[in-house]
Amino acid sequence: MASRYWMVSLPVQGSASSLWNRLQEQISKHSFDTPLYRFNIPNLRVGTLDSLLSLSDDLLKSNSFVEGVSQKIRRQIEELEKVSGVESHGLTVDGVPVDSYLTRFVWDEAKYPTMSPLRDIVDSIHTQVAKIEDDLKIRVAEYNNVRSQLNAINRKQSGSLAVRDISNLVKPEDIITSEHLETLLVIVPKYSQKEWLSSYETLTSYVVPRSSKKLYEDNEYALYTVTLFSRVADNFKTSGREKGFQIREFEYSPEAQESRKQELEKLVQDQESMRSSLLQWSYASYAEVFISWMHFCAVRVFAESILRYGLPPSFLASVLAPSVKSEKKVRSILEGLCDSANSTYWKTEDEVGAGMAGLGGESDAHPYVSFTINLA
Repeated sequence: MASRYWMVSLPVQGSASSLWNRLQEQISKHSFDTPLYRFNIPNLRVGTLDSLLSLSDDLLKSNSFVEGVSQKIRRQIEELEKVSGVESHGLTVDGVPVDSYLTRFVWDEAKYPTMSPLRDIVDSIHTQVAKIEDDLKIRVAEYNNVRSQLNAINRKQSGSLAVRDISNLVKPEDIITSEHLETLLVIVPKYSQKEWLSSYETLTSYVVPRSSKKLYEDNEYALYTVTLFSRVADNFKTSGREKGFQIREFEYSPEAQESRKQELEKLVQDQESMRSSLLQWSYASYAEVFISWMHFCAVRVFAESILRYGLPPSFLASVLAPSVKSEKKVRSILEGLCDSANSTYWKTEDEVGAGMAGLGGESDAHPYVSFTINLA
């Protein structure tokens, strides 16, 4: 699948079928590696010249918006597939790959009646895509909120002992709590463990001898317990801190631990559920936006062709996917199929400066309507 297409229209002097045959022949002869497709646009309602000119001013901006939303959704899909480990089989629209939908485009009369004014069609597309973008922002924000909560919990459980949650490292049998005794949890730098073991009993009076036990060790610290009389706990904490030992405030609660465990499990489930839901919504919404975008492109080709070639509508719209090395040759073929006077007119310096040539966002002027569609 190509990721970059040109959508062009050429002025028809005789018959559209004759021009199409000439275009196919020229491409086949001089740039056979360039896929070429007919882009069928129905007879849309022209309206007045003033309405077309007014619409033309908004087409480029609206196209950037619609294309931007489609790219946002596509990037979201790629991110979700990567995180979920889902193998991507390519995006589809109405059950076919996106490039096939583009190259076999058929106007949806039921959704966009051809008798509607062009402005109404464009506004309808813009409103619909804007709503999808708003929904995307809300859904992504909700999903990211759950992810942030999980990441915060994981950071607490994976950081150093100085900052991490230690509740899952402590068992009921590690803690002694009575009317007179209590157990403290102490964070000891790894290099100070010998000092801790030789001095903890003398940091204050009424420390239970040989009561310290190591529960856990990471790259920087070790977690120890120590049991002492409750009435000397404050003195012990002061003396310990003076020697560089950090006393972690901790109250063992089986209920709190179970509650934290359930909260974590619920967040994990919520994240998986929201990720799956967001991915399915993104698939469907991408298809919807892409369909709207292609109808918008059809309106754009039609409007710019009328402004470029005049009335009655007489142009041939097509889609090409030239390789980078073939672009110059394909441009030459397309220009050769335009009226020579028209070609000269559209290359005048005044028109290039006015920005009418290349209404589709091309940086250079062409004697035909042309703009680029990026699918990736």
